[in-house]
Amino acid sequence: MTPPSSTTIESTAESAVGPGAFATTAESPTVSGADDAAVSATLGGERKTGWEQFALGLFVVVPFLALVAAIPVMWGWGLGWHDIVIAAVMYAISGHGVTIGYHRLFTHRAFKANRWLRVTLAFAGGMAIEGPVVRWVADHRRHHAFSDREGDPHSPWRFGNSFGALTKGLLWAHIGWLFDPEQTDPNRYAPDLVADRDVVRVSRLFWLQGTLSLGLPPLIGGLWSMSITGALTGFFWGALVRVSLLHHVTWSVNSICHAAGQRPFRSRDKSGNVWWLSVFSMGESWHNLHHADPTSARHGVLRGQLDSSGRIIWLFEKFGWVHDVRWPSAERIKARLVAERERERQLATQAS
Repeated sequence: MTPPSSTTIESTAESAVGPGAFATTAESPTVSGADDAAVSATLGGERKTGWEQFALGLFVVVPFLALVAAIPVMWGWGLGWHDIVIAAVMYAISGHGVTIGYHRLFTHRAFKANRWLRVTLAFAGGMAIEGPVVRWVADHRRHHAFSDREGDPHSPWRFGNSFGALTKGLLWAHIGWLFDPEQTDPNRYAPDLVADRDVVRVSRLFWLQGTLSLGLPPLIGGLWSMSITGALTGFFWGALVRVSLLHHVTWSVNSICHAAGQRPFRSRDKSGNVWWLSVFSMGESWHNLHHADPTSARHGVLRGQLDSSGRIIWLFEKFGWVHDVRWPSAERIKARLVAERERERQLATQAS
């Protein structure tokens, strides 16, 4: 297959964020030397180094081992209500930093935010330890540009449709793609963020976000209980288990939500709604609507679909901290549902 041209890549990436999204705005002060900033935005190059791969492995494996050990540890000792509070608060802050900040604001521009909130959301998202904001956005825009097609960095259909191929693809989409040494070019997929001085500064501080993400839980736990045990359990539950759980929920949206779930809206890929992930994913698992309407600020648009990220954006709007929010109208939702049901009816008629 012929590689896509630069023009094609830019147009498909921009389609996921709306027209004119790569232009800078008053909320995004620019930096000079955009070509140099593409690399400096994340303190990395076009390929992952051996040390980067090693560090990535540690951040994937060590928290996962803690998650595996969580049940026997919880059964025997070491889980108090203060650990639950610390883990839940850190999960909500870092998780919504990704879902509201990294995803709906910076990737898809579903709303515009005041400068202090933009910086806060970018920093909070980094505390999920899923990568610097510029890299995360570039990867996700590339995913939307080629969703479930050649060029998608994490499609579960990468190796084919057979049981064996899908099993291999699910593993790739869930975690394998993270170890691909090739980096998505932020100059192509996130030029607006590369030119944004605030975002570049936060992206370059990813090391600090990771340090605070792992360091705050034991500090708070130790001070709260005034004991070494409180610090240790705070680190185990509030840092390691919390990070691993959030990682696997995020990765499940990449893997499970592109292989299973209901598809009430028409999209160009195999994205589906997976209801049992909705609470822990903070609304991200209503993935079919998201791919049908990527710039929507709310993903859970049907009755009973919980979307805490959308609700928080609504509160931000009430406080005057965000504006130009792209809410899906009831008429638009109904029209898309009707169109999809009509299409299914026609296909059923043709099949019979």
